[in-house]
Amino acid sequence: MYASRMDSLPPYLFARIDEMKAEQQKKGVDIIDLGVGDPDLPTPPHIVAALCKAAQDPENHHYPSYAGMPAYKSAVAGWYKKRFGVTLDAGKEVLALMGSKDGIAHIAEAFVNPGDYVLAPSPGYPVYRTGTLFAEGRVHEMPLLRENNFVPMLADIPKKVAKEAKILYINYPNNPTAAVAPPGFYKEVVDFANEHDIVVVSDNAYSEIAYDGYRAPSFLETKGAMEVGIEMHSLSKTYNMTGWRIGMAVGNAEILAGLGRVKTNVDSGVFNAVQHAAITALSGPQDCVAEACKIYQERRDVLVKGLRSLGFDLPTPKATFYVWLPVKDCMAFSAQLLNDAGIVATPGVGFGASGEGYVRFAITRPVARIQEAIGRMRRMKL
Repeated sequence: MYASRMDSLPPYLFARIDEMKAEQQKKGVDIIDLGVGDPDLPTPPHIVAALCKAAQDPENHHYPSYAGMPAYKSAVAGWYKKRFGVTLDAGKEVLALMGSKDGIAHIAEAFVNPGDYVLAPSPGYPVYRTGTLFAEGRVHEMPLLRENNFVPMLADIPKKVAKEAKILYINYPNNPTAAVAPPGFYKEVVDFANEHDIVVVSDNAYSEIAYDGYRAPSFLETKGAMEVGIEMHSLSKTYNMTGWRIGMAVGNAEILAGLGRVKTNVDSGVFNAVQHAAITALSGPQDCVAEACKIYQERRDVLVKGLRSLGFDLPTPKATFYVWLPVKDCMAFSAQLLNDAGIVATPGVGFGASGEGYVRFAITRPVARIQEAIGRMRRMKL
């Protein structure tokens, strides 16, 4: 009944977690969900107000522009200039997305022929793999190991694979490991891409969720990056707008044109009222982002301290709202947490083979719930 390509697609990790969670809730279990990275903080009121106002204008009820409203693309370019010092041509070097997942899922269709390789981090966001499989490409997993600070060793990629690769995905601040890009890494990526004629796709969705004074860079700040790649970004995490589905791809105009050509054939763009709200978010005061980071930092500190008190060895993340915890068996540990303590954590193997031996916690619940989770884990005597 199904097409053969469906055989290569694993069940989407977070959908399965939702099913398992629902099974426990049916039993009356009080679930503490530290699994999926969906902010519990509300979208800032001034952004909601902008949406309401725009939605009342009938002119915004028609089909939107495929590539995005000029005003939205100009706001994105302005934000990139102010935040990263990156100059973008809003007309050619900015493309509106329905969240960064939209662009990540479709980019391979524009550049990957059947049998071509795509280089993807492992562990990594599952859509790098599934987007490649839809394009009938082959995934070469680049292990992210603790001894390498969760950075891929590009020199270890087999020459034959590098020669046949079309796309290289990078993601810092990283999901799920919470690692940040070390100095010099992006220059190494640019050199590798030039050597092998590879399109670089930087997933920078977590750049604004950072702590202790850390400021995440953009890949496009690196000399030569605009010639070899693009960057996907999103308002989802920065402004607590996960359900709004609005983001952007920026960078090399030719690469964006390829992605845009795919998207014009599969969707009809982002609702104009949402784009108006996004303009308000990007162009308005950014205090709301700083305030959210303060809240997340407090939660991070409570969770890290609590886990260390239970005997776990883990670093303190500088960015993202994830904690990457080393364990013996990620599937067994996650199942034990859910079945014995009503705590949802994401098994690392769901992000790729190199995720084995870890679980991911999301600090997207209030401090009191995180403290309760630590208490339950202590009673389990992990």
